[in-house]
Amino acid sequence: MTAPLTPPPPPHEQSSQNSWQPPAAGHVAPAPHDAVWHGTYGQDGPGMKTEVREAAVVTVVVALAGALLGALWSWLAPHVPLVADVVDKSWIVYFSDSEGEQAIGVDGTFTLLALGFGVVSALAVFLWRRRGGVPLVVALGVGGLLGSLLAWKVGMWLGPAHDVIAHAKAVGKGVVFSAPLKMRAKGALLAWPLAALVVHLGLMALFGPRDPESYPEPGAKDPYGAPLG
Repeated sequence: MTAPLTPPPPPHEQSSQNSWQPPAAGHVAPAPHDAVWHGTYGQDGPGMKTEVREAAVVTVVVALAGALLGALWSWLAPHVPLVADVVDKSWIVYFSDSEGEQAIGVDGTFTLLALGFGVVSALAVFLWRRRGGVPLVVALGVGGLLGSLLAWKVGMWLGPAHDVIAHAKAVGKGVVFSAPLKMRAKGALLAWPLAALVVHLGLMALFGPRDPESYPEPGAKDPYGAPLG
């Protein structure tokens, strides 16, 4: 005696059994692993705010260091010798050494000092924060440029007097005196920021942190159910 065979359900019943059922009330479907948002990414996140604050500090400190550069420039730069003469009761000032290269040395001294300050500032920022980031790079560039401008003004202020005629009258006719400290090649102002950017990027390329290689988790699958890796 054989058991009665149960006939298979009609096709429309099979499709209804295998069809997708909506989740119960109060149940939230888990999001895919790659779509989880932890709330720490984006320009408004705490990471970017911290970087902006650090960049502001770097900008101010680097810019204020320009006062030291200006003092060193005023002290180390060669002085351009001038001499005065009186012609028809008028004071005439001219170069004591018309073939001298002191004027070129003034710009060269500023450029060399600015390059050194750029290297030191980039190294200091790298040792303070061993990572890159657009805010830090921008801070080095802007701070270096502001520091160069401050050094230019401080150096001229600490240098010889700007009133050449009054200075000539004070020292007397035929006495050699120093010309005011002037920068003729304004491109020297870019030496500090350019050096800082190049050195910092080089340090990051050689000794900066490396991004870890990402591997899929064991058993991870893509949205279509296929295994990853």
